[in-house]
Amino acid sequence: MSSLINKVLFTRAGYGLTVLRIVVGIIFAAHGSQKLFGMFGGYGIAGTAQYMESLGLAPGHLMAILAGGTEFFAGLALIIGLLVRPAALGLIFLSLVAIFTVHISNGLFMANNGYEFALALLGGSIAVLIEGAGKLSADRAIAG
Repeated sequence: MSSLINKVLFTRAGYGLTVLRIVVGIIFAAHGSQKLFGMFGGYGIAGTAQYMESLGLAPGHLMAILAGGTEFFAGLALIIGLLVRPAALGLIFLSLVAIFTVHISNGLFMANNGYEFALALLGGSIAVLIEGAGKLSADRAIAG
């Protein structure tokens, strides 16, 4: 296997990282399904696009697809443990954008629409980027 592919797939992490990866993946996939498909009380692409435009993230339609697609598909990648480092990198970028465009001016706490939840997801995504997928993952099975 090529050196680069092995670096992307390799993990020494154990079961704890597996649990963290799956939980963070479920949360991101659910949020992405709100943006893309209007599931779980979400607004779908059209409503998300309007919101993105109101934040100054234009074009809103493209931003809604990019944000929802990253959350949904990278979340699924985390759940099954396939290509988790590239998926985590996308989620890290997405979390930073959410923190600095939506939440930072509201302070830390969620009760005020603050950044604590996005920060927790950012931390989980960074852990996955650093440690890899963990014991129960497609990445580990492929890397050997």
